[in-house]
Amino acid sequence: MNTTSELALEITGMHCNGCVNSLSKALQRVDSVEVKQVVIGSATVAFDPARATEQDIFRAVEKAGFQARKSD
Repeated sequence: MNTTSELALEITGMHCNGCVNSLSKALQRVDSVEVKQVVIGSATVAFDPARATEQDIFRAVEKAGFQARKSD
């Protein structure tokens, strides 16, 4: 049985639609991550915690050149 977790993030460093596209692609490269929404300033993803961790997602955001924290 697969369990999916959802993670909502506040993203800093995004300024344009190019940033949105870059972050979306970076998140899609993380195993089991399904991008629900990426807009300037935020992102929401679903993922299988047995295959990816929140840290994997944060690393992908940072590697794409942005900073993230969990949304309240």
